[in-house]
Amino acid sequence: MKEIALSETHRALGAKMVPFAGYNMPVSYEGVTAEHQTVREGVGVFDVSHMGEFLIEGPKALELIQKVTSNDASKLEVGRAQYSCLPNETGGIVDDLIVYRVKPETYLLVVNASNIDKDWAHISGYNDAIGAEMRDLSEEYSLLAIQGPKAAEAMQSLSSVDLAGIPFYHFVVGDFADVPYVIISATGYTGSGGFEIYCKNDEVQQIWDRVLEAGASYSIKPIGLAARDTLRLEMGYCLYGNDINDTTSPLEAGLGWITKFTKDFVNSEGLKAQKEAGVERKLVGFELSERGIPRQGYTITDAEGNAIGEVTSGTMSPSMGNGIGMGYVPVSHSKIGTPIGIQIRKKNLPATVVKPPFYKG
Repeated sequence: MKEIALSETHRALGAKMVPFAGYNMPVSYEGVTAEHQTVREGVGVFDVSHMGEFLIEGPKALELIQKVTSNDASKLEVGRAQYSCLPNETGGIVDDLIVYRVKPETYLLVVNASNIDKDWAHISGYNDAIGAEMRDLSEEYSLLAIQGPKAAEAMQSLSSVDLAGIPFYHFVVGDFADVPYVIISATGYTGSGGFEIYCKNDEVQQIWDRVLEAGASYSIKPIGLAARDTLRLEMGYCLYGNDINDTTSPLEAGLGWITKFTKDFVNSEGLKAQKEAGVERKLVGFELSERGIPRQGYTITDAEGNAIGEVTSGTMSPSMGNGIGMGYVPVSHSKIGTPIGIQIRKKNLPATVVKPPFYKG
């Protein structure tokens, strides 16, 4: 099991550490609900240093990224980031990722921790014929996500960069916590604003300490991965391994908006044909009408109780106090307002198909 740079710091703060994607990671400190509300209402800091970072450089960098990703990276200007996915050859998704254009011929790809080796092998396979320069920086870099409506205000004293002035999915390379060059990115997976800090492993302790110090008057708290999951689910954001995987199409998953047929990419012809024919199933959001907690793998039924799918992500929403989730159902049952059921133990609890985000802020 790999250790992130701040493992001992998290243990000293009382974090519950669990194995996640091959790393020991802090899953919670004081409890999911309290940590969730801290991010929704104030500011919290996550250590997500298990994420992978690939540097793609040189005159062939864009050509490679255009080939392996579904979104159109040619639209990226320096200082902008883009959500995208890596389609596989059979209609599924290798991974979802964020592409950063750092310099005219330098791109940073941020991938899921559980897929680092798989993604590297997939991209490298297509690079054999292209010849971009590739470097895996995953073991050298740490990543902190400072999230919540008070994040920019709480952290402004640490940087000469106007933090509140960084637009969503833009980033700046600048000073932060007396470290001269880090990536300050207006991204995150919580839906409550804030930004992410990419730094080297030997810089992250200093940044972490200064973040907690600067945020003390704003009641900042360290937040674990369990609250990150409930926060992202309230927004209806996909989690790789749950809602998307090697067998789910980006079109089925509602990711048509990052699937651009203005270029040629891996399996673009297959996905274009699927779009023209229409998908047979769709990823939908649902809310329970009665008290219960939907879990991954639970059966989704139609109004008559016939099995039509299964829950891919589910939880009791800390913000709203009801059961919410996502899952794939036939297109015939995907319309907003459609009554469905969720089998929880021996009960079939009534639910309704709704359009995410569940949390409206």
